Amino acid sequence: MGCGHKAIRPGFLTFFSICEGNLTDSADCPANVGATAGDRASDLHHRSVVIDTHVDTTQRIAFDAFDLGLRHDNGSVDIPRMRAGGVDAVFFAIWTPPNITGPVAVERALSQIEAVRREVERLRVHLQLATDAKGIRLAKENGRIAILLGIEGGHLINNDLANLRKFHDLGARYMTLTHSANVDWADSSTDEPAHNGLTEFGREVIRTMNRLGMMVDISHVSDRTFYDALDESEAPLVATHSCCRALCDSPRNLSDEMIQALAAAGGVVQVNFHTGFLSQAFRNRMKAEPEIQRFIDGEARGRCGENDACQLLESSKLVRELVRDGKLPRVDWTEILDHIDYAVKLVGADYVGLGSDFDGAYMPHGMEDASHLPQITSALLKKGYSEENIQRILGGNMLRLMQDVQSNAQQMEGTR
Repeated sequence: MGCGHKAIRPGFLTFFSICEGNLTDSADCPANVGATAGDRASDLHHRSVVIDTHVDTTQRIAFDAFDLGLRHDNGSVDIPRMRAGGVDAVFFAIWTPPNITGPVAVERALSQIEAVRREVERLRVHLQLATDAKGIRLAKENGRIAILLGIEGGHLINNDLANLRKFHDLGARYMTLTHSANVDWADSSTDEPAHNGLTEFGREVIRTMNRLGMMVDISHVSDRTFYDALDESEAPLVATHSCCRALCDSPRNLSDEMIQALAAAGGVVQVNFHTGFLSQAFRNRMKAEPEIQRFIDGEARGRCGENDACQLLESSKLVRELVRDGKLPRVDWTEILDHIDYAVKLVGADYVGLGSDFDGAYMPHGMEDASHLPQITSALLKKGYSEENIQRILGGNMLRLMQDVQSNAQQMEGTR
C-alpha cells in the first residue's frame, strides 16, 4: 500500500472523510463503493449497522503487539480499513489450536480476552466494548466501532462450566462448540465421530449458555452435533462463519436442511469469505492435491515457528502466490454473493448475515480486507435487493438474534 502505516485521525469516521482526509492515499479507497458521498450504495452501507461476526485479528494482537489504530499493508482488519468498510461492530474470536487443551488453553483464552480489552481501552476514541445489541447501537451513535468477543472452540472451557461463566463475565457473547477437532463433549465437522453429537455434558453446556444469554455457535460442528444443539437450545442458534454446502460441498458448510432448520428456529447463517468454503473448484483442487495444504502448513510453520498470527498471515500469502502461479484456482469475491443469494432464496433475507473470517482464512480476490465490504451492499442493490433486506443482511438480523437470545435468558431467569 502506498500509504504505509498511518495513525487514524479522530473524527474521520465516514468512508468519504477517510478517503478524502489523507488517512489513506486515494488509490487505496475501495473503487467499487462509489466516488461520491451521495452514492446510493455508499449512503445505504454507512447508515446501516454493519456487523462482522468472526475475525481472527485477536491472534495478531496477542502474538505481535499489533496496533489496531494503524493502517497496515498486510492482513485484513485495522481501524482505518474498518472505517473505510463501514464496519460498526465486529466479533474478535478467542482461539487456540485444538491440540492446545487443558489449563493452558484456558489461560491463553484469558490472555487473549485481556489483550483485546486493553486495545479497546487504549483506542477508546474509536472503539467501544459491547456485549449486546444496545451496546452496538450506542457505539454507532457515538461514532465508535463496537468490539465484541466470541470463544472459538469448546476446548477452551476445559470441561468446566465455571470457565464458560468466566468468559461470559469478561464479555464473550458466543461460543463455537468445537473447532476442527472433537472436544470431550461434542463432535466436530472435520474429525471422526466420537460422541454421535453432544454428550449429556454437552447438552448442559447448551443449557448454561441459554441461561447466560450466550449465543450457541454451530460453525465447525458435525451435522449430528448441530441437530442435538438445535434440539437442546431454547434460544436460536447462529452459524458465525459458515457457507452453503449446496454450492461448496465442505462438511464445514451447512446443508439446505440445516439452513432451513436454523432459520425455522430463528437462527442466522453468517456467510464466511474463506475460499475453501466458497468455491467448489478451489476445494476440489485442494482435495485432489493434499500435498498443497501440507506445503502451505509446513512452509508457514517454518517461517513463523509457533506464532499462530504469523502462520495465518503467511498461509494466506502462500495461497495468493499459488493462485498467481496457476497451482490453485482464483476465487473472486462475487462468490460470497452467490452464497448470500442462495441462502436468501432458501429461507429469506431475515436469516442471513456476514461472518468474514478475516485474518484467519484465505480471502477471495477483491475482498482482501474490511475496506471492501461496501462492495457487497452495492452488488446486492444491483441484484434488486431492497434496502430493508440489505440492512438485515449487513447486521439487522444479528441484532435481532442477540436480542432474542438475551430475552430468552431473561425469561429463563424469571421462571427459576
